[in-house]
Amino acid sequence: MQTDELITRLGEDLVAVRRAAPPWRRAALWLAPSAAAGAAVALGFGLRADLAQRLADPRFVLETGLALLTAIAAAWAAFCAGRPDEPAWKLWLPMLPLALWLATLGQPCLLILVTRGPAGLVVTQDAMCLPAIAAGGLVPAVAITALLRRVTPFRRGHASFCGALAAAALGACALRFYHTQDAAIMVLIWQLGSVAILTAAGSWIGRHLLPALRVTFPGAGA
Repeated sequence: MQTDELITRLGEDLVAVRRAAPPWRRAALWLAPSAAAGAAVALGFGLRADLAQRLADPRFVLETGLALLTAIAAAWAAFCAGRPDEPAWKLWLPMLPLALWLATLGQPCLLILVTRGPAGLVVTQDAMCLPAIAAGGLVPAVAITALLRRVTPFRRGHASFCGALAAAALGACALRFYHTQDAAIMVLIWQLGSVAILTAAGSWIGRHLLPALRVTFPGAGA
């Protein structure tokens, strides 16, 4: 096919398309029902009796805030991944609050390890974290998948990873409002560990649910 013929064919039968909403607007559209669903899950399980006291603790507020910030940044990055004009640094922005969240939980664990040794880090079973975070992240996961499916993601793998991280982190944020386990080592292992597991699983599922980007040319294969 000659170049001029290709250009002519590409210009034929063009139809107007609706411009996709910017990532921040789609992230806000995702956050509204997702936050409401997380609040409903927390209310359904029953808010912790010491919630007012915990909200007065700066460390609790910081840990919970970083979980929420990770969720919001990951959702925004997921929608940025669907646009070829977005720079790569935006796609990795969620790693910053995630790293701060990990560091905030790891710092007291390291302090205990140095001062009291391994015996000071007491880890008990807390099996409810994984299903509870999954319950809190279910609606956010469905919502972000539906929004991402409306526009074919340009970077499908990154979009599915960030979308899964957003849902799992929001579920972990909701968990802090009704689950009374606050020991840093327990939160690090069971809650952040559950976020990692759900993110990996959700990322794999998302790659199969999101449409793949296919570029075809008029007349190709004819």
